[in-house]
Amino acid sequence: MSDKWLTGTVVENRHWTDNLFSLRVEGAHLSFEAGQFVRIALDINGERVARAFSFVNPPQDPVLEFYGVIVPEGPLSPRLAKLGAGASLHIAANPAGFLTLSEVPDAETLWLIATGTGLAPFVSILRTEAPWRRFGNVVLVHAVRYASELTYQEVIRQTRVRYVTFVSREQAPDSLAGRIPAAIGDGRLEQAAGLKLAAETSHVMLCGNPQMLKDATAALIARGMRKHRRRASGHITVESFW
Repeated sequence: MSDKWLTGTVVENRHWTDNLFSLRVEGAHLSFEAGQFVRIALDINGERVARAFSFVNPPQDPVLEFYGVIVPEGPLSPRLAKLGAGASLHIAANPAGFLTLSEVPDAETLWLIATGTGLAPFVSILRTEAPWRRFGNVVLVHAVRYASELTYQEVIRQTRVRYVTFVSREQAPDSLAGRIPAAIGDGRLEQAAGLKLAAETSHVMLCGNPQMLKDATAALIARGMRKHRRRASGHITVESFW
């Protein structure tokens, strides 16, 4: 893995909630595909501490954007959340990841299913032209604990995406309750989206916490879908860098 690092300068640190923040960074010029991630780092007590973050911005935007959650006991995220405009951070020069549309076969409907900050790569994808050229329908599914965590709505609602939200710890108007895998299994997700979720019509991209990835994949397999691989085309694309 490359040890080359670029230096970026924070131009904005937006706090959505007490625990969720977005950093916008300029000065680090990278080529990447929408859906990929990169390591960002700070030097802490003489050690460079890095974690992977997906890009939220589209590739054509020179200002990079990253969406994070504060892990209170973590060495990096609490410090990133406190960075103000003008602060410096390090960005690895080697974006990576396969949660990209170039890795996905054509389908009638593209389903983008996320929990929490797993939303980030899908916002980047929605900000490009590719999903609208290649798929007849695009559905974004975002599950959070509280309605205040339904971030990036101003961006999402500017697109033509069908937007379905889940809120698990409170009642929220226009959002489904419970967990995504159960709603796949009982048909509530299809009903909310107004589209069929089936192998013959759909490709599903999943990003989020490991338990959701595991359970949602199992629910999709129960519907006759299979994981997509380069050597064997399928219907489910999963990537986790948790």
